[in-house]
Amino acid sequence: MRGKLYLIPTTLGETTEPLEVMPLSVKKVVEQIDYYVVENEKSARRFIKKIAPKKSQSSLQLMLLDKYAEELETSKYLDVCEQGISVGLLSEAGAPAIADPGATIVKLAHEKNIQVVPLVGPSSILMAMMSSGMNGQNFAFNGYLPIDKADRKRAIKELEKLSKEKNQSQIFIETPYRNEKMLTDLKAILTPLTNLSIAADITLSTEYIRTLSVKEWKSERPDLHKRPAIFIIHKN
Repeated sequence: MRGKLYLIPTTLGETTEPLEVMPLSVKKVVEQIDYYVVENEKSARRFIKKIAPKKSQSSLQLMLLDKYAEELETSKYLDVCEQGISVGLLSEAGAPAIADPGATIVKLAHEKNIQVVPLVGPSSILMAMMSSGMNGQNFAFNGYLPIDKADRKRAIKELEKLSKEKNQSQIFIETPYRNEKMLTDLKAILTPLTNLSIAADITLSTEYIRTLSVKEWKSERPDLHKRPAIFIIHKN
């Protein structure tokens, strides 16, 4: 029997207890698996210890999937599955392979005919969409927008145009320390009646979720600095 690749969700912040936002099945899988593909060894060990405190840390085999990981090296990460050993894929926050480099490991699993098992857990993108009041039947995730000011302006206007033409909610993210600059740009560039939803610190005690028109946002000044946030726009 081949091992499987389990896609293991993590919390969206370290102040949240894992079993408050994910089912017991995640804990059971973590207790059984010793091999993991992770972005950061320290935070991965911390999560595993939190959800399965009795698990031996010395038994863990962690394979790094960060910006320094070589393709030749990562292509061997699932070789242990041939020996019947299952591997867990951990994201730094939320669901693996969604706005996350883990997608390359999932692709590798399909190429090697290894069963992929996604587990239930928090996804900031989906939870923001759920709570926005926007079009959950038709939406698109666009990742990060350009940093260059002119390119960013064009991207925002294009997303607003697409939203209107396709009746499609447009989701994007920003590096947390640039959130407030993003909000300033959105207020200045979007038309007054376009709806904007902001969801920050989802599932944490500091959770903030608000949907208003751009006109209404101009009198609002939420503190978004260094808080993981999702932005969604929709022009009716």
